[in-house]
Amino acid sequence: MSGIRLTEPAPAKINLALHVVGQRADGYHLLDMLVTFAAFGDRVSIAPAEADSLTLSGRFAAQLGDTPEGDNLVLKARDRLREALIERGIAAPPVHLHLEKNLPVASGIGGGSADAAATLRGLVRHWSAGIDRGLLDGIALGLGADVPMCLASRPLVARGIGEEIELRADVPALAMVLVNPLVGVSTPEIFRHLPDKHNPRLKVPKAGTAGPCWLGALQTMRNDLEAPAAALCPEIETVKQALAATGPVFVRMSGSGATCFGLYHSLEAAEQAARDLGAAHPGWFVVASAAFEGEDGHGAP
Repeated sequence: MSGIRLTEPAPAKINLALHVVGQRADGYHLLDMLVTFAAFGDRVSIAPAEADSLTLSGRFAAQLGDTPEGDNLVLKARDRLREALIERGIAAPPVHLHLEKNLPVASGIGGGSADAAATLRGLVRHWSAGIDRGLLDGIALGLGADVPMCLASRPLVARGIGEEIELRADVPALAMVLVNPLVGVSTPEIFRHLPDKHNPRLKVPKAGTAGPCWLGALQTMRNDLEAPAAALCPEIETVKQALAATGPVFVRMSGSGATCFGLYHSLEAAEQAARDLGAAHPGWFVVASAAFEGEDGHGAP
């Protein structure tokens, strides 16, 4: 894409824990989540243009090819941010957006939400828009419950429907392997099969707690969606068993699946595990990644 002015990473969102603790009258589920981000993810590039446009590339771009424009979170993010800026007298001229889609679609690692958040961050920079963080967070939440978390792209605890966010810099930045069997799962269907929607709250270590304590704490946490997801998609258990055989320090499903992750003490160990898993299961999505640490201020507009 010629004329690129900036590229914004859209790192994969990893649910280290997800507790379903209630349900609102409007149907939204109340969640307690411990979240981190992988360095691997999608990328959104932005360039000035005479007219708005969106192009796609990457391994999973074809999965978005038939998405109606009104359902595309990247375009929704552009339009809602532009509307807010114009209301405040801030120019928001046409842009060429390019989405490099490296994450599987609807796979429990926040791909679409990460793309929307990256679009917001990138356009704020591209348009040199001075915008109140509260307003930006409001736009993000209007796009989806995961988007405010992805806007932060830092380790965090999220509660409510995802809008109550506490950044946690003390969460250890472990290397990871992400594995998805490339079998679709339906998030609404998984929630329908959840036996109890009022489960115990998430208990996290006190701020400043060292890494080894976090690993112990993870063992006491849960992903309440894992059992119903595995019942609907048996491949999830196969993936978890394959990951466990590579010697990680921890394995769990992320979000509503079907992506599972293993945590490792070193990137070298994660990369070896990914090579072994990829060779044994060539039809799976398998990638090793460091934890996302941001770059040049990305991830925190």
